[in-house]
Amino acid sequence: MNRRELLGTLITAAVLPYGRLWAADNTKSRLQRIVQKANEQNWVDLPIGDLIVRIGKELQGTPYVANTLEGAGQEKCRIDLEGLDCVTFFEVSLCIARMLKLGGNSLEELREEVTYTRYRGGVLSGYESRLHYTSEWISDNVTKGVVMDLTQELGGEPLDINVHFMSRNPQYYDKLKADKALTAQIAKVEQTVNRIPRWFVPKERIEDIEARLRSGDIIAIATSKEGLDYAHTGMILRSEGEAKFFHASTTKKKVIVDVSVSEYVRSVTSHTGITVVRPLEP
Repeated sequence: MNRRELLGTLITAAVLPYGRLWAADNTKSRLQRIVQKANEQNWVDLPIGDLIVRIGKELQGTPYVANTLEGAGQEKCRIDLEGLDCVTFFEVSLCIARMLKLGGNSLEELREEVTYTRYRGGVLSGYESRLHYTSEWISDNVTKGVVMDLTQELGGEPLDINVHFMSRNPQYYDKLKADKALTAQIAKVEQTVNRIPRWFVPKERIEDIEARLRSGDIIAIATSKEGLDYAHTGMILRSEGEAKFFHASTTKKKVIVDVSVSEYVRSVTSHTGITVVRPLEP
């Protein structure tokens, strides 16, 4: 049994009690168009970072839509290529790239990759198994061999975090509003997240390390807002010698290639710096 068959078997066994896949209208056809172009132009031969950005360019202009992972009923692996937020943009670009590298081409195979990266240990076992905090997403996907954390190597400093936003603000989350026991479970997850060692490059030093960033590097922007670890995410697109910030913009309300990452971080007072992770070949 190869890696994809094993992964599919493990995820299917774990997911069935919770449902499998929910996909927005037109997601399958849009994925098919991306896969067709990838096959015609041999994108799979690109390094993983360049492939992620190439897929991201196919999603450029997609409307920014928040809360696409939420829905009634039990937790499902939700995929929507017609509306993206800052996390689902880099996530789906990464997962389509991984799927192509592993020889996949279908929505079901994309579900396998999204499930593997989105849920703790690669297993969907309920709402609380989703990697809600970016700190834990990074740690879990480093452990799974999906990405490597470059931040220390780039001269990063320790990042002290104290996440508690979800458990203290359940009114913003339909699942938590309806279930106090689930809120308590999330609070326990937060305690674990707060023990994860984290590093960041402070905003005043980002410009010094930009030359070392590559296309496809995933950027998590640390924040001074209470209860949160990171406020925004995106990825790097190298263009004209600059490390541009490629993201689903909350202000422009769509996926855009923005200014350099250092300039972007400087533009928001509550942004304190960045954590950098680099995707690995699957």
